[in-house]
Amino acid sequence: MLIIPAIDLHRGRCVRLYQGDPERETVYGENPVDVARQWVQLGAKMLHLVDLDGAFTGFSKHAEIIRAIGDSVQVPLQLGGGIRTKEAAEKAFSIGISRIILGTMAVEDPETAADLATEYGESVLIGIDAREGMVAVKGWQESSMLSVLELASRIEEWGIQEIVYTDIQRDGTLKGPDLKGLETIIEGTSLQVVVSGGISSLADLAALKPYGDRIKGIIIGKALYSNQLTLPDAMAVFN
Repeated sequence: MLIIPAIDLHRGRCVRLYQGDPERETVYGENPVDVARQWVQLGAKMLHLVDLDGAFTGFSKHAEIIRAIGDSVQVPLQLGGGIRTKEAAEKAFSIGISRIILGTMAVEDPETAADLATEYGESVLIGIDAREGMVAVKGWQESSMLSVLELASRIEEWGIQEIVYTDIQRDGTLKGPDLKGLETIIEGTSLQVVVSGGISSLADLAALKPYGDRIKGIIIGKALYSNQLTLPDAMAVFN
């Protein structure tokens, strides 16, 4: 199981938001490339990048920074945030991204999302961002009419094997993972899940171990940046 450090990009800096709120931002690094190198030096086998500007506006703002990160580290990068067209997906792959995460597109343009999943296979993940059981879109600023399980079941039909599941109300809060939401997906589908949001401690990671055969990875952000836990210790829980 992968422990995946998050690098959220906003206005060229590495930040963390509280529950996805751009007005509640903490800056953890002025140079995201240096931050990426730090996590890899500490043992990260993959990095999770989020283009927050892209998520909020629908247009990527960080192509050069993302390319520079890819040039500076030798681990796979996965990227979410603002990938809402086929052209944006292709551009992400062209600048060194190994896996793209489609969120808004999966809800608002499912045909294109399904086509990308067919074309790129395991390089395409769907991000399911949940608020009170419903899927949020457009940088978490709007709510859709789809429940988490409805979207999960729909994308399973596309041949998608892996999703990133985030409980928005836990993201950046250090309140622990959403086990109930995770169980809903695990019981209702055969999808592999990358868990994101709320991880605060080694105890939170231990609580996810019983789901180990269905959890592909765990994304950790604020807990690492605020020194609630270290990356080597987090990795040791599963190794």
